[in-house]
Amino acid sequence: MTRGPDVIVLGFGCAGAAAAIEAAAAGADVLVLEKASAGGGSSAMSGGEIYLGGGTSTQVAAGVSDTVEDMYAFLVAALGPNADEAKLRAYCEGSVAHHDWLLAQGVEFRPSVWDRPTWMPSGDDGLMWMGERGWPYSQLARPAPRGHRPPTGHYGGWLLMDKLITAALAAGARVAADTSATSLIVADGRVVGVRARRYGELIEYRARRGVVITTGGFVDNEAMLAAHAPRLLGHGKVSDGNDDGSGIAMALAIGAGLRNMAAVQVAMTIVPELTARGMIVNALGQRFINEDVYPGLISQAAVLHQPGPYWVLIDEDGFESVAEADRWGARPRFVAESLAELERSCGLPSGSLELTVGTYNHWAADRADPYFHKAADWLRPLRPPFAALDPRMGFAAKDFASSAPSSGATGFTIGGLATTLDGAVVDVRGEVIGGLFAAGRAAAGLHGAGYISGTSLGDGTFFGRRAGAAAAGWGA
Repeated sequence: MTRGPDVIVLGFGCAGAAAAIEAAAAGADVLVLEKASAGGGSSAMSGGEIYLGGGTSTQVAAGVSDTVEDMYAFLVAALGPNADEAKLRAYCEGSVAHHDWLLAQGVEFRPSVWDRPTWMPSGDDGLMWMGERGWPYSQLARPAPRGHRPPTGHYGGWLLMDKLITAALAAGARVAADTSATSLIVADGRVVGVRARRYGELIEYRARRGVVITTGGFVDNEAMLAAHAPRLLGHGKVSDGNDDGSGIAMALAIGAGLRNMAAVQVAMTIVPELTARGMIVNALGQRFINEDVYPGLISQAAVLHQPGPYWVLIDEDGFESVAEADRWGARPRFVAESLAELERSCGLPSGSLELTVGTYNHWAADRADPYFHKAADWLRPLRPPFAALDPRMGFAAKDFASSAPSSGATGFTIGGLATTLDGAVVDVRGEVIGGLFAAGRAAAGLHGAGYISGTSLGDGTFFGRRAGAAAAGWGA
């Protein structure tokens, strides 16, 4: 076994970079083992938004008022049953300081708010809404925009990771790329190193203090999905291709415990501005949610709880009121002068849309939605001609005749290794495994059955920092 560093970090995504920065700041010699040829991972492919609040300096500069308690109340509700409330409380109470830590690493958030429904703003605004204004969350906590994002327009994960990787290297962390960890080495009841493979060569590394697993989730492992999160089978994957559950499996082999492994996030290819102006219906032609809420919540409500396929219905006035650039290339699959004709085209039960749209229009005329509580700003009667958008066609939609449709949804896993507040991995009895830590999607973080965009990068960086610091202090 080669004499190794104080701390070994497995994976160089957002959690691994944060762990490396904090471990190095604590005086540890840090080595990062990265399976790919460079860092970034799935984090670099993300939108780059980080869920932060409680009165960050970006919020204050943008004129946004927020509190820790409002942030906590929203996340408790939005992240759903089985959310880890101790981690949520720590995350909310530490959010302002974490925001400032990100700024210190070179991450920038401009003090302006993107005010329209979207997955990712096309501008450089540093703040965006994540469903806080939608019912029922607006009734549970005072709404505030808490999605903090780098100034890139659309996908910003690459810029976030560029800053974090640069900061980790500047702090003194070393990186061994193209190196895949294969198993943990245990001696005297604690983790003391890692076995890895690089270009076919087996290498053993000793960790004088601790090992931090930040290898991502398991969406790329079909067997693990079938065993733990089968609802993602048959859907697309939000991943760089390396979220294979290998880090989770290594820890399982030495008795680690798991938490929340069935929880998943799903995102449908719906255009939020179009959806909010119209409605989304299930395979029975029925509405099931307020369409102005965050699109990730719409997606989960549909794919995980409603019969599909799903259709976004809108009229010509609503469609044309959205700028072409903000339609993301989406176009109707069917257009019809009557709802009966649209029902036949979509294969919906006879009379279903006439009933659903008729009820919607009756109340929308008075700017009311007693069934699902969509905000009055989005309510108006829908008039012919009508259009149906099919999420299975994706953005920049292609003709079904020339391209086989997808499921219309992509996703990733949320559950993982059971950890303490400081990232220490616990075994199946709930006892800490000495020298082993985890963060990011390899670990079970804040989430319960629900998800809000920005909480993965937020959870990963926040608890990655704690895991890195704890590993640096283990046995020192």
